[in-house]
Amino acid sequence: MSKRVEPAASLTDQVYAVLHEAITSGEYPAGYRLRIRDIAAEVGTSVMPVREAIRRLEESGFAERVPHKGSVVKGLHLAELLHVYETRRLLEVEAARRGAALIGKEDVARMRHEYELMRQALVEGAIVPYLDHDEALLAILYEAGGNPVMLNIIRTLWQHCRAYKIVGARGALGTQSYDTLWQYQERLVAAVDSNDVEAAVTANDESILAASDRIKAQLEALS
Repeated sequence: MSKRVEPAASLTDQVYAVLHEAITSGEYPAGYRLRIRDIAAEVGTSVMPVREAIRRLEESGFAERVPHKGSVVKGLHLAELLHVYETRRLLEVEAARRGAALIGKEDVARMRHEYELMRQALVEGAIVPYLDHDEALLAILYEAGGNPVMLNIIRTLWQHCRAYKIVGARGALGTQSYDTLWQYQERLVAAVDSNDVEAAVTANDESILAASDRIKAQLEALS
């Protein structure tokens, strides 16, 4: 972690942002110990804002307390994976339906651009940028549906399952399931470009199911 925080109204907010980014990017993997004094030295603050930032990470589900270890980046659990992805399907299938019915050609072009950037990231083996562009593509579609509250909830779920996404994508690179990292998005963009709402909904639903199955297989292999 190379970032240092600068003096501002709330050092805790800044430390939280730095730690949150380190976790969601995969720099701090599941089980990583959040040592308060070490982090304070890295970011250049006292221990108090670090301690408070870690407490907030625990409250928001990104960290958990483990006996004899203290606070660690939250581990990956199969039951949680299934619950999160079930919730994602409920919200994102509806968001895709609404967005596909209302999206304009300029936004479809933006989706296609994000798709191209996503494919390039895969070629380079850059998992985090791949996920960033994948989520940006979906956000354009969901935003077109006109329900910002739904989109904000979905974004929160994406953050919550980012560690799972990283595991699944890394496991698929260089394997026979590699094409599942992009083929559904390709179908989704083509469907919305053709104003085919049901095809868009189907592609989006199948994408979430495939991701869940892919990550489940990786977690079972690691257990």
